[in-house]
Amino acid sequence: MSGNPGKARGGKAVYGASVGILMLEARFPRIPGDMGNALTWPFPVHYKVVRSASPDRVVRQGADGLLGAFIDAARELAADGVDGITTNCGFLSLFQQELADAVGIPVATSSLMQVRMVNALLPAGKRAGILTVSASSLTPKHLAKAGVPEGTPVGTTEGGREFTRVLLDNELELDVGLARQDNVDAARSLTAANPEVGAIVLECTNMIPYAADIREATGLPVFSIETFVRWFQASLVPRRYPSP
Repeated sequence: MSGNPGKARGGKAVYGASVGILMLEARFPRIPGDMGNALTWPFPVHYKVVRSASPDRVVRQGADGLLGAFIDAARELAADGVDGITTNCGFLSLFQQELADAVGIPVATSSLMQVRMVNALLPAGKRAGILTVSASSLTPKHLAKAGVPEGTPVGTTEGGREFTRVLLDNELELDVGLARQDNVDAARSLTAANPEVGAIVLECTNMIPYAADIREATGLPVFSIETFVRWFQASLVPRRYPSP
């Protein structure tokens, strides 16, 4: 908007959606709470699917050969008019700097970027722990790119009955009850093995629907891509208050 309240200024193709989300190309169910379900957000978002970026290729194969496709998609979002960009996979921390440099607007690729900030909130002797969809694929490079301190405890839904398999194998059906239990069990295992964990950061953007269950089961604060993007969006569209 211009400074004149009687005039509006153009320049964008899309208005009202300040956050653009780069999406993997997937077919598994995205239930309410999932980042890829638009009903999850209390504000409009603008989605862009990155073709050929399957969950297997991004997570298990380290997003090999996909940087160019993500840069192109991010530039399209920026050209459409979004004010900031995020992604729907925590493993895309690998591309954080490259995407930010390519588009020239703020980029928040991964929920893992919250870990260092969460650590600053906790008392001495406590630190954040990470819950990921695939610990076997989460490398030191992923963590370093997100600014995660070395030695941060990591738990995973890998080896569970439903959640990791459905997502990474890109299946058409999800047993939500089993997926919820996989997340709760993984969180309990993480905290049992690492009593110094004082908060949990969910790497996977598909874990949001189970954050309340994890909080109830562990008694710990739970941070996710939802908490990260709500904070991010609030900076792009600050709340306007009535004049006194």
